[in-house]
Amino acid sequence: MAKYLLLKHYRGAPPPVNDVPMDQWTPQEISAHAQYMNDFAARLEKSGEYVDGRALSPEGTFVRYDGEGRPPVTDGPFAETKDLIAGWTVIDVDSYERALELAAELSAAPGAGGRPIHEWLEVRPLMAEHCTATE
Repeated sequence: MAKYLLLKHYRGAPPPVNDVPMDQWTPQEISAHAQYMNDFAARLEKSGEYVDGRALSPEGTFVRYDGEGRPPVTDGPFAETKDLIAGWTVIDVDSYERALELAAELSAAPGAGGRPIHEWLEVRPLMAEHCTATE
């Protein structure tokens, strides 16, 4: 088994087919989307392929250490995670092909008008817990 991170992006990927921002969806469309995500996770829990997942709040701040005795530096002239990443799911599957299959299914979550979003998801393998410098 290998673990993969499925990242849902707000931007940075090609636009999805059903490219209507969530803040323009009706409450029913948002509920249908959330239900799809919950059903997806529940099905993967039963198969043993689900590890964890969360939607992310739009609030967040970049922080950097700026030297001994100095306050942390926050924000900067760059895109912030809160602007880019909408949420994530971690799966534990038998193969890379299975990770792609599940990402494609997750991409079909309903959006505006109840139509599938067909959003792009980033699939990234998680490194081993005790990785070396060569991994």
